Amino acid sequence: MEKIKNKLNKIWQNLYPGKFIPDEFFIEINSIKSKLSYKNTNDWYKDAVVYSLYVDLYNQDFNGLKDKLEYLQDLGVSCLWLLPILDSPMRDAGFDIKNYKSIRPALLGLSENASDEEKICVFREFLNEAHQRGIHVIFDIAINHTSNQHPWFLQSRKSVDNPYRDYYIWNKDTHLYKETRLLFEGMCPSNWEKDGEWFYFHRFFEFQPDLNYKNPEVLLEMTKIFLFWLQQGVDGFRADAIPYLWKENGTDCENLPKTHNIVKFFRSVLDYVKPGTLLLAEACQPPLEVVKYIGSGDECHAGYHFPLMPQMFKAIEMQSSLPIKNTLDFAVTPAIPADSQWFMFLRCHDELSLEKVYVSEDDREYIHSHYCHQPEWNFRLGQGISARLSELMKKNPDKISLAYSVMLSLPGTPVIYYGDEFGKLNDEDYYREQIKLTGKDDTRFLVRGKVNWKQVKKDLNDTESFSYQIFSRIKKMINIRNQHLAFGRGELEWIDGLPDEILGFYRLYKEDKILVLNNLSDKPIKLNHSIIPENAKVLLAVYFSESNIIEGFGYLWIKV
Repeated sequence: MEKIKNKLNKIWQNLYPGKFIPDEFFIEINSIKSKLSYKNTNDWYKDAVVYSLYVDLYNQDFNGLKDKLEYLQDLGVSCLWLLPILDSPMRDAGFDIKNYKSIRPALLGLSENASDEEKICVFREFLNEAHQRGIHVIFDIAINHTSNQHPWFLQSRKSVDNPYRDYYIWNKDTHLYKETRLLFEGMCPSNWEKDGEWFYFHRFFEFQPDLNYKNPEVLLEMTKIFLFWLQQGVDGFRADAIPYLWKENGTDCENLPKTHNIVKFFRSVLDYVKPGTLLLAEACQPPLEVVKYIGSGDECHAGYHFPLMPQMFKAIEMQSSLPIKNTLDFAVTPAIPADSQWFMFLRCHDELSLEKVYVSEDDREYIHSHYCHQPEWNFRLGQGISARLSELMKKNPDKISLAYSVMLSLPGTPVIYYGDEFGKLNDEDYYREQIKLTGKDDTRFLVRGKVNWKQVKKDLNDTESFSYQIFSRIKKMINIRNQHLAFGRGELEWIDGLPDEILGFYRLYKEDKILVLNNLSDKPIKLNHSIIPENAKVLLAVYFSESNIIEGFGYLWIKV
């Protein structure tokens, strides 16, 4: 206990000099630790295949999701990332939280007046079922801001001397934090929202006031929220909007040193109470900044590889491996500690992000001009594209499966966005419905929407259907990947001498050596016979002939 006290107090002094952590906090974390049981699988996330979904849009509620666990297990999924499930007015898809310790009753199949005990019981039953199938469960938690309907904020509005006033950032005018980037350009005119004679600060929508971590009570409250959900059985957390936690006037309020101290505090507590709890950084930043949220293994266990995602799209459009190779060069993406991991993705619940913070203006313009096929897909004045993977790839099964071959074979833990495995398209009806409900013309609603399982089942039973072509290839890839630890844990070794159109590399782990070749072009390319050893075992071959010709958009995985 003394070791963790000393560690946390050291971090605390960097944040709040001269103040001390209350003894009650240490008593509480020790009590929670004594009650939890866990298996010592600290780096389970390295071998995972993650599937991201909204519970209600996927299959109504947690009972419906429980019914789909067999489908997900068969697909090869070993970790569920639940998009926001906590109680919320749902003006920003649940990222506007009004109660951190309660799940939205509708997701539990319960009435609004259901007791907290009833809610937790349903959620624990779901977790138990998932765990019995070998599926870990993590969920989103917005730690930068709350809903303006959260009790803390409602209290803070009442008076300047209310105990909760300092949980948020209030000011009489808007001269503070002028250098702060406007994240929702085109949707929000300012980072300040007027409330009576005062203004409150927000990085996201005006109904999402930022928390004030200069108040140590906020850090303690948020840490206790993590611990509450650990006790319910979750396996980790996606820490939303992590770069913006600490604010200092005269800065851009991003990636500040004290933000990293906050993350170290969270990580230290989680590691002490339940080792193996995943803390995942959602840091949409340049590579040199993203790796700082992993640190020396003392911040997040993993981070999304935002910098690589758009470059995979650029590589396929350019029919060149160079955008991917250049991004993965250590000069651009530094090495991370051995126990850490990148999370790889092609699509997610947000737009295909092209923020200038990690994509050059030339890249942004190139990707936007080649993939924003419809004007209504435009997001934040050209800084993103709101479209599903199948839409971006013009419903071409070959290009879609090639993109997955690239993503599933490069270093990191892959994330499948719900429905992409069977070619789900943009949902325009849902988009229009959400505009009416939220009052925001947020084109990200296009990439969400409900799954019509009756239609999906019909399509997957038809071997000629678009959905079947996508699903059968992706399922096969995932299940082959799951049989080889080299994909999640192995080193990457580029193969020299290949034409730029071929993305070729080895994945190396202990005795495992896997050769991967992806033809990013639409033309056949004849490979040198020396590349493929005679005693090699073909794991996966799409559009590859015995004469060593790999056809356009073909790919090859070989165990050497």
